[in-house]
Amino acid sequence: MSNISLLDCTLRDGGYINNWKFGRANIRSILSRLTKAGIDIVETGFLEDGLYDPDSSLFTDVEQIKELLPENRGNTQFVAMTRYGHMDINNLREYDGTSINGIRVTFHENEAEEAIEFCKKVNEKGYKTYVQPVGTTSYTDEYLLRLIRTVNELRPFAFYIVDTLGLMRKNDLLRMYFLVDNNLDPDIIIGFHSHNNLQLSFSNAQELVDLHTKRRIILDSSVYGMGRGAGNLNTELIAQHLNFTRDYAYNTDYLLEIIDETIDTLSKKYTWGYSVPYYLAAINNCHPNYATYLMNRKTLPVKSIGEILKSIRPDQRELYNEQYVAELYLRFQKHHIDDRQSVDGLRRELNGKKVLVIAPGKSINTQRESIDAYLKQHENVTIISINFDGDWINPDYCFFSNNKRFQRFIESQRELSSKIIITSNVEIEDQSKLASYVVNYSDYLNRQPLVNDNAALMLIALLIRLEIPEIAIAGFDGFHYGKPNNYAGDDLENTLDKDVVNEMNRQISEVVREYGKTIRLNFITSSLYQ
Repeated sequence: MSNISLLDCTLRDGGYINNWKFGRANIRSILSRLTKAGIDIVETGFLEDGLYDPDSSLFTDVEQIKELLPENRGNTQFVAMTRYGHMDINNLREYDGTSINGIRVTFHENEAEEAIEFCKKVNEKGYKTYVQPVGTTSYTDEYLLRLIRTVNELRPFAFYIVDTLGLMRKNDLLRMYFLVDNNLDPDIIIGFHSHNNLQLSFSNAQELVDLHTKRRIILDSSVYGMGRGAGNLNTELIAQHLNFTRDYAYNTDYLLEIIDETIDTLSKKYTWGYSVPYYLAAINNCHPNYATYLMNRKTLPVKSIGEILKSIRPDQRELYNEQYVAELYLRFQKHHIDDRQSVDGLRRELNGKKVLVIAPGKSINTQRESIDAYLKQHENVTIISINFDGDWINPDYCFFSNNKRFQRFIESQRELSSKIIITSNVEIEDQSKLASYVVNYSDYLNRQPLVNDNAALMLIALLIRLEIPEIAIAGFDGFHYGKPNNYAGDDLENTLDKDVVNEMNRQISEVVREYGKTIRLNFITSSLYQ
C-alpha cells in the first residue's frame, strides 16, 4: 500500500545553513532534479513578508516561486512554509494552480489559537494547509488532544508531529503517532518532521514506513540531511529504502546529482550533522543553542555542561534564551570564597618583581626570540602561564580558571614544579595539595558577555588587584577563524564559528583597553589586542 509520501525541505530547512543563499540557478536546478526524482512534495522555501533576493529561497510572493518551478511537474506538488506572524494573510494571492499548491504553517504552542485562525484563511484562499506546530514532543497529552479537536474542525491537508529537539526514540514516536492517529480525522494526513540529534531520524522513519495503517503519512527529509545543527532525515536514504522495501520508484540518481553539484560544495563551507552540543541538547530535552552556548565557552567539561542543561526550567527549554543560559553559566561557575589570604600572599611574593604573562598562543613558539630577549634584558622576572604548563618557558606560577584545561594539566603532570593559582570555580578534590593559591572566580570577571571569564583577562584583573604597575605579555595572540595552530599546542585547539571569533576578539579588545588605563600592558609578541 503506497501510503507514504516524501516531502523534501532542502531549500527551506537546509537554508538555515547558508542563510538561504543557494543562488537562483541552484534553486531552479534543485527543484528540477527533485521533480525528476519523483519526490512527492517539494518545499520551495519560506514565504514571508520582507525584501526578496532572487538568489535566496526566501520568497515574498507565490509568483516569485512560480518562475522557478519546472515546466514538467509530473506528479510532484510544491509547497512553501510560513512562520505564523511573519506574513500578512492579505499578501497571499488566491490559489490559481500556477504556483505552489500548499502552505505549511508553523507556530509555537503559545501561538496556536491565532495560528489556527490563520490556517483557516489559508484554506479559504484555496491552498492545501499543513498545520505544523513546533516541538510537539513537549506537549502534554491533554493539550495535544485539544489541539487535534481544533484541527479536526479546520480539516487541513496535513497535521504534523515535529521532533524539534531531536529526542524521539521508537517508543516515543509510536506512542505519539497512535495518540494522534486515534483522534485525528481519518482524511487528514499525519506528517513527521524530525531532527537528527541522536542519529535516529532514519530509524524512526523506517518505523512509520513499517506501520500497518490506512492513514496516509508524509515524511520530511532533505538532501544529504542538510539542515540546522544535526540536520534532518536524508532524502536519498529514505527514498532508496522505500524503493527497496515498498517497491517505490524514486530515481535517486537525481538526488545524488544535487549532492554532487550543489550540496557537496556547501558542506565544505558550512557544517551540519551529528555533534556533541546537539546530542547533549536532545538527551536533556532542551533547545540546542543552550548546549552550543556552553560548549563555545570552552571552559566546562561535558559533565558540567550536562548538569547546567538539566537545571533549565521547563518553561525555558523549548525556546532559546541566551540571557537565561548566561545567568545559569555564571551561577554554576560561582563558588564564592574569601580569597584575602591568597591575595595577600601573592602580593608579597610579586612585590617589586617584573611579571611576564605567558598565554598559550602560537606566537610563543614562532616568536620565541622576543621572549628570550625580554628575559635576558630584565632580571628578577616572575613568569605566570595561563591555562597550560608554560611549555619550554618553565613558569614560576601556572594560573588556571578553565576547568577543562586544569584537569588536562593535572593528568599530564608527574611532578608540579610551578606554584598553582586557580579560580574558585575549578573543581579539585584537595585544593591544599595541588593549588598554592585559590582566588574568588566572580571577583575577576569583566562585563563583556562572551569573554567575561576569559582566562587572560581574569589574570590581568587579579594582577591589577595585586597592584602590579606593569606586565609583559606573550602568546595573547587573539583568535583567528579557520587558521590552524592558533595555539602553542595541538591539545589546546578550539573550533569556533566565524561570527563568534570576531565578536570575542572585539570584546577582548574592549576589556584590554579598559584595563590598560590601570596597568601598563607590554605585548612582546604579536597580538590583535595591542
